[in-house]
Amino acid sequence: MEVKDSNGNILEEGDSVLVVKDLKIKGMSKTLKRGETIKNIRLTANPQEVECRIGKSQIVLKTQFLKKA
Repeated sequence: MEVKDSNGNILEEGDSVLVVKDLKIKGMSKTLKRGETIKNIRLTANPQEVECRIGKSQIVLKTQFLKKA
C-alpha cells in the first residue's frame, strides 16, 4: 500500500510533513497553521490518512492536506 501526500510523494512511517492549509481540529482549541511541521507520522490502514501527535493529543489527518518536508 502506497500512501501519497498532496504532491504525489510517497510517505513512510516516521516522516515529517508540512500542513498546506489551515486546519481546525474538532475537540481542540488549537488550529494547525499552514506551513506547520509535524514530525514522526504513523501510517494507518487507510492510504488517505496518517496518524500523528500534536501536543498530548493523538489525531488523524488526511494526506490531501499534507506535503512531505
